[in-house]
Amino acid sequence: MPVIKVDKLTKKFGNLTAVDAISFEIEEGGIFGLLGPNGAGKTTTISMLSTTLKPTSGKATVNGFDIQESEDDVRKSIGIVFQDQSLDEELTAQENMDFHGRLYRIPRAVREKRTEELLKLVGLYERKDGLVKTFSGGMRRRLEIARGLLHEPKVLFLDEPTLGLDPQTRNYLWQYIRKLNKEKGITLILTTHYMDEADRLCEKVAIIDQGKIVAMDTPSMLKDKIGGDFIVIQTPQAKKLQSKVEKLPWVKHVKEHEGSVKINVNTAEKHIAAITDIASKNGVSIDSISIHKPNLEDVFLHFTGKSIREEESGFKDSMRLRRRMWTRR
Repeated sequence: MPVIKVDKLTKKFGNLTAVDAISFEIEEGGIFGLLGPNGAGKTTTISMLSTTLKPTSGKATVNGFDIQESEDDVRKSIGIVFQDQSLDEELTAQENMDFHGRLYRIPRAVREKRTEELLKLVGLYERKDGLVKTFSGGMRRRLEIARGLLHEPKVLFLDEPTLGLDPQTRNYLWQYIRKLNKEKGITLILTTHYMDEADRLCEKVAIIDQGKIVAMDTPSMLKDKIGGDFIVIQTPQAKKLQSKVEKLPWVKHVKEHEGSVKINVNTAEKHIAAITDIASKNGVSIDSISIHKPNLEDVFLHFTGKSIREEESGFKDSMRLRRRMWTRR
C-alpha cells in the first residue's frame, strides 16, 4: 500500500514555480528515486513532504498523515538526511545520537540500545567515541543516516546523500542503504542527479526537471520505452552530422549535445557503416564512435531534450532557490 501520496503538489517563490503540480505514490517498503539536476525541484519536494516547507497548493500524505494538517505525526513518521550536514562536529558520534534521541523523548535505555545497534549497522560503532570533526565525509553521511533512523521512522528521506563523495565512498554508502532497506523494511526516498546510482538501487524512479515530473516508472521500463541502441559519435561538426542523419528512415531519434551526436536506432551494428559513409561524404570528421544500450541518462535526454546539467551550475541554482526558501517561507 502507498506510504506516500502526492496530488498536484506545488510550490512557488514569487514568480518562480519550483515544483509544478506533481503527483505520484510511493509503495511501503520500497526504494523510490526522485531524479534530476540540482535546481530541478527535488529538494523543494522533499522539504514539503517533510513539513519543513509549506506548499503553495496541492495535497500530500505521509504514512497516512496530511503534511499540513498533521505536521507532528508526519515528523514522527520520517527520518531525513539533507544535503547540508547538520551534525555537531564538537560532539562524538554517540553524543550526536543521544542528543537526537532526547529530542524525540526516547527513553534512555531504548535510545542506548538503538544507538549501539545502528552504529554497528553503519559500521561506526568502533568510532562511537570519536569527535565528528575527525570523520571523513562518508563517515558523516553514515552517522546522519543512523541518527535519522533512531526514532524508527516509517520513511527515510535521503536528499543527495552521496553528493561530493568519491566513487568508492559512494558505493560503500549504498551498501549500507540497501542493508537498511532489507533489514529494517524502511521506505527509502532518495534524490540524486547520479543516474547510475538510481538505475542500480531504485525500484521506481521519477525524473523531475524545471519543477515537473517528465517521466516515472521502473528503471527498466523507462529504458524499454526508448528501446534499441545508441550510437554516440564524437565530432567537431556535430550539428552538421545531426542534420544529415535525423531524416533517415531507420533513425528513431537523434540529439546533438556538447560535441557529440546520439543516434537511437534498432540494431546499431547494421547502421554504423552507413553513418560513417554519410559523415565522410559530407566532410564530417569523426573522433570516436561507441555503442550502448539505453540508460537513465538517455531517458533523461529523451524526455527533456538535455542531459543532466553540470553540478557547478546546478549548485548555484540550488543556492539561489534555498535563499528564496528561507526569505519567503
